[in-house]
Amino acid sequence: MDVDRLRILREFADRGSVTATARALHRTPSAVSQQLRALEAEAGLPLTEPAGRGLRLTDAGRALVARADEVLAALERAESELDTYRSSPRGRVRVAVFPSAALMLLPGLLHRIAAREHLDVEVTDVDMQPFQVPGLLADFDVVVTHRDEYAEPFESERLEVVHLLREPLDVALPPGHPLGARQRVDLSELAGEPWIGVGVGFPVDDVLRSLSVRTGVRTRVVHRINDFRIIEALVAAGHGVSLLPRYTMDSTGERLMRRPLAGIRAARHIEVVLRTGASGRPAVAAVLDELRAEAQASARDE
Repeated sequence: MDVDRLRILREFADRGSVTATARALHRTPSAVSQQLRALEAEAGLPLTEPAGRGLRLTDAGRALVARADEVLAALERAESELDTYRSSPRGRVRVAVFPSAALMLLPGLLHRIAAREHLDVEVTDVDMQPFQVPGLLADFDVVVTHRDEYAEPFESERLEVVHLLREPLDVALPPGHPLGARQRVDLSELAGEPWIGVGVGFPVDDVLRSLSVRTGVRTRVVHRINDFRIIEALVAAGHGVSLLPRYTMDSTGERLMRRPLAGIRAARHIEVVLRTGASGRPAVAAVLDELRAEAQASARDE
């Protein structure tokens, strides 16, 4: 089978439409459709079928995409072997990272990458929900994402997941709040407070929802804002309380008070998701090493 056609099939699987695939590959939709039909002729099976106005993969198409990942990963490994003859990993690695992880990890990571000659990273911040992560791999080599620690892990034969750190979530209180005198705060003591949360479907909101289910305490969310720095400003001004990541929160003791929850675990997992086989490329492996090192340096003692 033609390798270029397998690559087109994988792009179609990741992007979901002929038009999006054509745009990503800088080709016309008719050229993409022609190559998909040619691949079907090679396979001797229908790989796509009509779905509304567009196309979707058949079961045979999905099976071939998984094998296409293996073929293309093998080609990348072959190319990577040539890199081992050079003195250091080289090339450009495209990284997607959600904003609060960028705040925590990116400054140090870029310093670390700068010390590696011939290695470049191109970083984009993406306010991602977990279901969006596999699709991002159509445009990025490395995706730094997060999920509620009680949520199901990413599972797919097309994905590789690398754990970076577990970041506890603490309650942010405004200065002078009566519960600030406590070492830990029970969620029930905050039942009547106005909460400032993030958008529905994002991991920190998932944690708050799961806490409510596990404790029976209903929280009243009055604002939903995804920028943690804005949330901190609102909490500091007395407009509510919030659940925020421990290592990312700007709590100096004057602007905000940070208190752990009592009697219950609340945290998010920060992970790297890649296509299967991508970590075999030396440049990607080097970025993973530096991400692990920076995550370890960023995680303060609990």
